[in-house]
Amino acid sequence: MNKEEQILRENIQKLIRYVKIKKLNEEKEIRNSLKKLTRLELKKMLSEGSTPDVDPTPNKSTGINVLEELLKKIIPVLEADFKSLTTDETQRQSFRAHIVSAVIGTLTPAKVNNQASSQISDPLEEEIDIQIADEDDKFIDIRTDQEKKSEEEEEEEDPRDDFGSGVEGDETGRNMAYNSFKKIENNIIDSYELLSNPEDQELFYDYLIANLKLYFDKFEGELAGQVEEPTNQAYDTAKEETPAPEEGGEEELELDLGL
Repeated sequence: MNKEEQILRENIQKLIRYVKIKKLNEEKEIRNSLKKLTRLELKKMLSEGSTPDVDPTPNKSTGINVLEELLKKIIPVLEADFKSLTTDETQRQSFRAHIVSAVIGTLTPAKVNNQASSQISDPLEEEIDIQIADEDDKFIDIRTDQEKKSEEEEEEEDPRDDFGSGVEGDETGRNMAYNSFKKIENNIIDSYELLSNPEDQELFYDYLIANLKLYFDKFEGELAGQVEEPTNQAYDTAKEETPAPEEGGEEELELDLGL
């Protein structure tokens, strides 16, 4: 290979690298623009105080279209349960923390991998179980069915404890979040599994978490507005001018009636 051919080959390689880099940059700009447009649309929908509506103009992202349909199903459920926690704000804070944590745990690929690996049985454990089973065959259980059932119920772990693992907060809020999440868990999983495109999955995941937090903020603001009773200057003035009842008035009245 002469020098001219070597130079030509190097220039062609440089040109190919340049084209590839330019294409990657263009794709990155398109993705960023799509995310910005999606974020603006979601903010607009939240400001209007309603759940998203894909009719008649769907978004450019399939992931966001699927998310909009999901929000229509789960937001009313979460709103009703969230707004029923009116004793203390800490209950609602615990509710939202456990819901967001549960959604993240459900959709995180790492957790899916951990669950898959945990299903692999250990040969040693199986062998030990078999040996123990042989010994148990000799044991005669004299407990009644009612006693067996009672002991089994005592030994069962509360699934709500596992649901709240790693998340601190009010126990009532956690329990309500547990019941609420059971209503929407399958909807979330089914919607996510519709998507196979990594970009759709990423947008769906990111905007689902963001929207949950935004809606919880919206619900909290609505509750705060309901707690404070509206007033005006006329009412405040009249209240200040109203004389307080004198002490001992009832006792003096009784004495006068006695005479």
